Amino acid sequence: MKKTLLCVATSITALPMLTHADSPYFSLQDGDGFKRFSVSVGALHVMPQGKAQPFRVNTSVKEGETAKVGDIKAQTVLDNIKPGSSVNPLLKATLDGLALINADVPSALSGTAEIRGLSQWDNPGTGLEADDVTTLGIMTNYFFTDNISFEMKAGIPPKVDLQGKGKIYAPFSATATPMGGALGNLELENDIFITDLEAHGSAASARAWTPAFEFQYHFGKTGVNKFRPYVGVGMMYAYFNELEINPQTEKDLIAAGHMIANIKEGNAGASLEGKKSSANPKVKLEATDAFAPIATVGFTYDFNDKWFAVGSVSYAHLKNETTITVKDATHGELIKSTADIEINPILAYAGVGYRF
Repeated sequence: MKKTLLCVATSITALPMLTHADSPYFSLQDGDGFKRFSVSVGALHVMPQGKAQPFRVNTSVKEGETAKVGDIKAQTVLDNIKPGSSVNPLLKATLDGLALINADVPSALSGTAEIRGLSQWDNPGTGLEADDVTTLGIMTNYFFTDNISFEMKAGIPPKVDLQGKGKIYAPFSATATPMGGALGNLELENDIFITDLEAHGSAASARAWTPAFEFQYHFGKTGVNKFRPYVGVGMMYAYFNELEINPQTEKDLIAAGHMIANIKEGNAGASLEGKKSSANPKVKLEATDAFAPIATVGFTYDFNDKWFAVGSVSYAHLKNETTITVKDATHGELIKSTADIEINPILAYAGVGYRF
C-alpha cells in the first residue's frame, strides 16, 4: 500500500515536468511557439440564400405621350380594345369588315394614340437568383497573438449562373383616335409579353470576385489544444465582370427595344404587331459592386506544429443591383430595367493549411 502511494505521489510530482517537456511536434509550454503566418487551401462552396427581387422597368416613352399609329391590321385593333369599353357601332362594323378580309387600317385613317403605362412599371414575381457554386478557396492568416488573427479570404473567381424568375409583361394602354376621331375614340389595353425569364435556362451569368477580411479569435493555446474553434467578423467586397445574358432573353429584349422605337418613330401600330423598327437595339447587362458584413465560425485541427486541417462556415449579408439597358445609336436609351439581387451567401470551407 505504501509503495502504491509512493508511485502515485511520484507521478503527480513528475507531471509538471512532463507538461513542460519538449515535443518534436508541439511546444507543450502554454502559449509558447505560436507561428505568425498561416495559409490554407481547400474547397469553398457558396450557397446563396437570397430571393428574387422584382424588376423595375423604365422606357423612353413618356406617360401620356402622343404618337402616330401608322398602318395597323384591323384585327390587331380589335384584339387590343379594352374589355367593357364603349365603341361606336359604325367604327366597330368598319373594323370587323376590314378584319374579315385581313386588311389594314391605313395610316391616313388610324390617327394617333395617347400612350400610357410604358413609362415605368414594376414586375412582381420576377427577378434573378444566384446558383450554388464551388471553387478553390485560399485563406491567409496573420496572428497578432496566439489567439487574435487577421484573415484574408479569397479564391478562384467562379462563374455564377443567375436563374430568372417569372415573366415580364409591358402594361400597355392607350386612347386611340382613328379616322380623326370622327367616329369617337377607342380605349386600348393589353399586357404585352416581353420575355419569360425561366424558359431558356440561366437568364444570365457573371464571374464573381469576392475577397473578404476578418478579425478572428481562436480559443485554446498553441501546443496544448490540437482542436481550436474560432469566430470571426469582417467585411466582404463583391465585384462582378464577364456578365453575359441568355441569347434568347437578349433576343426578346431586342424585340422590346423595337417596340419602343416604333412608338418613337410614329409607328405605334407596329409595336402591337411585333414588327421591327429602323433602330438597331443593343442589350447591355451590368452589376454594381457591393460591400457586405461577414461572420464566421470554424475550427482548426493541428497535425503537428506546421500542418493543420481547417473547416468553417461563414455568412455574408450581400446585395447588389443588376441593370439591363437596351440602347440604339439614334434613339439613345430605349429601355432600362433594374433589379436588386439578394445573394446573402452561406460559405462552407474545408481545407489543409501550413504555418510558418
